[in-house]
Amino acid sequence: MNWKLIFQLSTFGLIMAFATVSLIPEKIEFAFWIAIFLFCAYVIAKVCTGKYFLQGFLVSLVNCVWITAAHIAFYSTYIANHPNAARMAAQYPLLPNHPRLAMLITGPVAGIISGLVLGIFSFIASKIVVKKVVVG
Repeated sequence: MNWKLIFQLSTFGLIMAFATVSLIPEKIEFAFWIAIFLFCAYVIAKVCTGKYFLQGFLVSLVNCVWITAAHIAFYSTYIANHPNAARMAAQYPLLPNHPRLAMLITGPVAGIISGLVLGIFSFIASKIVVKKVVVG
């Protein structure tokens, strides 16, 4: 497992964690994530020697820690800029009066789902990307 690469690639998640609080509107956030996933999948395929799916999955799990923490810490600003998230928080059946706790629960679920996507992207990229051959 290439933990150094996992944490390096998760800096995109850290940047997005703060950028999605107030800079990036929720309507175009998806496009940013697709670009990040494609780039991360390419790097994982290029650098790693195996376990491509797992490497991509773990990048997204680390991303989910950054994103959930930032969205909880800056909840008021995040909700003010993300009306769909505000609607979902109000309708969350288990914790309608505790939206930050609801985020703490749903954040890892989103991390797992995005981890599956990035894992699949990374696996597919590993079949497409040509690795640099080192002649020793």
